[in-house]
Amino acid sequence: MAVVLAVRDLTKTFESGARSLTVLDSVSFDLNEGDTFSIVGPSGSGKTTLLGLCAGLDGPTRGSVTLCGHDLGALGEDERARVRNEHVGFVFQSFRLLPTLTALENVMVPAELRGRRGVTSQARDLLVEVGLGDRLGHYPSQLSGGEQQRVALARAFINEPDILFADEPTGNLDAETSSHLEEIMFQLNRTAGTTLVLVTHDAELASRTGRILRLKGGRAVEELAVDAQ
Repeated sequence: MAVVLAVRDLTKTFESGARSLTVLDSVSFDLNEGDTFSIVGPSGSGKTTLLGLCAGLDGPTRGSVTLCGHDLGALGEDERARVRNEHVGFVFQSFRLLPTLTALENVMVPAELRGRRGVTSQARDLLVEVGLGDRLGHYPSQLSGGEQQRVALARAFINEPDILFADEPTGNLDAETSSHLEEIMFQLNRTAGTTLVLVTHDAELASRTGRILRLKGGRAVEELAVDAQ
């Protein structure tokens, strides 16, 4: 089985005047095709920093990230962006939908950025799959928080990514809406065979992934294999 993400000795240090602050310290792991993986830990433990480094949104102080066969440290910013566009889907806590576009148009954006045409039917099918077949022409301001996050999920899968990075995807939602969104996310993930990397404070959500990495003070203090649902 192919390795989708290989992280080696990943360290991130920020300089602040005469002081240096290490927010991530010597973290290593591998993920294969279809793996589901949670990163958990208290606030300030380095979870979002680790996610950003894995996705090539930032560069490490030391260590390496190989994403879908690409050594991110050897690439320039434009090349990293191309790798993300070709291989990666994102879901954020804050939805990040474009307010002037409809739900359907928002889902189509990543495909159009890749120069793909004729994706309207695929985008529509994804919105139907997340339960928003009757909201295609609605703008974000006309949708609830849970509906907006479902649009964001559909958008994340439009390019059939090899890996999905989800940063607190249910953080802004109530318990019932969160539960529904989780079901949709895992179902989409199973159908597509996508590798899932999830940052969450929610222990129950983390327990649904195959492995859990626990961070504390920027260090990996525990990794668990879970009997995921």
